[in-house]
Amino acid sequence: MKAGDETRRRGVFSARYALAFMFLFGFVITFSFRVSLSVAIIKMKKEFDWDSKTSGIILSAFYFGYVLTQVPFGLLAAKYGSKRIFGGGVLCASLLSLITPVAAYHKQSLIVVRTLQGLALGGTFPSAHAMWRKWAPPLERSKLVSISFAGIDVGIAFAMPLSGLLCESGFPSPPHQSKWPSVFYVLGGLGLVWCLAWFALVHDSPQSHPRISIEERDYIERPLPLLQIMTSPALWAILLSTICSDWGTVLLSTILPTFFDDVLRFSIIENGILSAVPFVAMSLFTVLGGWIADSIRKRQLLSTGGTRNLMNSIGMFMPVLFFFLLNNVASRAHVVLICLAAAISTMSKSGYFVNILDIAPQYAGFIMGLTNSAGILLGVFAPYSAGAMASAPSGSHMLQLQWKNVFYLAAEIYAFGGLTYLILSSGELQSWAKVEKKSGDNDIPAISHVSYDEERDSERERLYSAAIQQPS
Repeated sequence: MKAGDETRRRGVFSARYALAFMFLFGFVITFSFRVSLSVAIIKMKKEFDWDSKTSGIILSAFYFGYVLTQVPFGLLAAKYGSKRIFGGGVLCASLLSLITPVAAYHKQSLIVVRTLQGLALGGTFPSAHAMWRKWAPPLERSKLVSISFAGIDVGIAFAMPLSGLLCESGFPSPPHQSKWPSVFYVLGGLGLVWCLAWFALVHDSPQSHPRISIEERDYIERPLPLLQIMTSPALWAILLSTICSDWGTVLLSTILPTFFDDVLRFSIIENGILSAVPFVAMSLFTVLGGWIADSIRKRQLLSTGGTRNLMNSIGMFMPVLFFFLLNNVASRAHVVLICLAAAISTMSKSGYFVNILDIAPQYAGFIMGLTNSAGILLGVFAPYSAGAMASAPSGSHMLQLQWKNVFYLAAEIYAFGGLTYLILSSGELQSWAKVEKKSGDNDIPAISHVSYDEERDSERERLYSAAIQQPS
């Protein structure tokens, strides 16, 4: 055997974890694009004299576009490869970020640019899941997916304080020498740098990767059993939890700076920093949740379904408690309670979010696009509803009471998601998603077939590990 073949057989390093961190930084970029406007708009609406309704429409515009391309890009990623869909989306969004300051001088143009950014990034979630369909062994799924999507919270935590700092101390831009445009120039430039690394380093499948071991197997393609998917209780459990979780995430990522400005009266820099604190905690708890879920499964403390139910219940029901407490404590405790609610909510990602790969790994891209579309379709109304509910004059007692209703509604939505998941969810590979294994060179079990109970997972992981260590 040639030296190159030996390197490919054994692998120079873990290509799966390298991919996970590329996804992490990719989501940092994409979510920076989403939330940076939430901070910058505080300066922009004063410069352009926008009212609350106009600001709400502009903040929601991203999601109007985002929801339209979820399912189509999920299907395209499965057919043509996730690398182009994910990377191409970030590339387009980066270029649109660079022209945002110019578009902002005409609010209609800004709405169009934000909508186009949403359209471009609509494929990020389904293409990521479609790629993990090929890359993630069962006992590594929670960790790999959690690392990847920790970039969501890291991106928000990174973008909010950076945006506040750049709004106050960034480089001035004509015609009025405003500093808020530097937010979009900096993030757009970072996006282009990430795109260069993505297209140079990432590969759609283990078979096309020059450093992955040859024993990793691709998943088998099958026709899409649409009727069985849409009538599956397990699918509806994931879909409803996605809707409820996305409502909370979109709400916090878009209205938190406004809440801090309306009720707590923070400065723009304080606002940016403190708005990021919950998302720093969320990024840590996302990875922690994945580690806890995988540890429970490996030690056989709970079944796969039991593990998903436990993690989802923690992530859905605990924020309910914190949102109710938020409305009954002094204002100084608001940041702490919001931080706790946001951080613990991410534990649900190791419940409903990873559950897609438990019940139907073969169709993960399509299901991710479907459920995420539904989540964003309703989540898009979160900032708009908050703007409509909290519309009293800034600093007034009535405004504080109206903000309480915003958080009460969020608590009720989280509770609904937690209850429906407990009733409908499953941790087993669904009958309509089962595929036959295909024999390989060394008769290594295909990692996409059979039910994902812990005993079979452990045996397949043992055989996989032995296979990649055997001599040529």
